[in-house]
Amino acid sequence: MSLNISFALLFGVIVVVLIRGNSVKAGPAITCVLFGFFLASSSLAPSIGNLVTGVADAISQIRL
Repeated sequence: MSLNISFALLFGVIVVVLIRGNSVKAGPAITCVLFGFFLASSSLAPSIGNLVTGVADAISQIRL
């Protein structure tokens, strides 16, 4: 659960920075947020969650 909250916070900060830096207008940013919201309630949500968790686990295994 903490992983999901961290990613949501990270992506929220990125959206705000992109809007403030005029890289992305508010309309497309809101569209992307709504797309993510509706995607989370779809049948693809568990698969996407597993993919993100797998990538995060793989990244955490990298030793520098």
